[in-house]
Amino acid sequence: MAKPMRWLAPAVWAGGAVPLVVLALDAATGRLGANPVSAALNQLGLLALVALVASLACTPLATLFSWTWPPRVRRALGVWSFFFATLHLFVYVAVDQSLKLQALWEDVLKRPFVTVGFLAWCLMVPLALTSTPSSIRRLGFVRWKRLHTLVFVIVALALVHFVWRVKRDLTEPLAYAGVVGVLVLVRLNTAMARRRKSRAAAT
Repeated sequence: MAKPMRWLAPAVWAGGAVPLVVLALDAATGRLGANPVSAALNQLGLLALVALVASLACTPLATLFSWTWPPRVRRALGVWSFFFATLHLFVYVAVDQSLKLQALWEDVLKRPFVTVGFLAWCLMVPLALTSTPSSIRRLGFVRWKRLHTLVFVIVALALVHFVWRVKRDLTEPLAYAGVVGVLVLVRLNTAMARRRKSRAAAT
């Protein structure tokens, strides 16, 4: 019988704050380098992607290893991903663009990596707003699950944003893309196995 592990989700909520504290300390002490705004944007964007990929890994890990704990932290990881992405957007809008809405809008329209990044954040909003158990009850599980398949579109856009952001050295974004590819294959294989089992049971 699996232990309750009630500490797990609170630990993930608390752990997510650690990189923000480190980033704030680095900013306050001038350790973000010659271009602190760019460094902050890069770190927040990477944190958002890491948390998003980690949330996607929860179901495959539970499937492959029969672990019960990954689904318990999936919601916290997803919310942290949205929070990091929102801070990433805030630094870009408020600090990098100095709240110049005209310049911001031109950036969104003319720079593809900004366009896909902004679209990824927009698609995260409905998932964040429906991340509570009450939302599942209100929408119904089937509709809620269908809505949350947007996460695959979001992670694809985030990876494209990352690739277009770095431009030259694609090692890191391609590594994340490889991890996401493996996670998607595990999910597809699981879905196909369930479908075959269902068909076999029906005959």
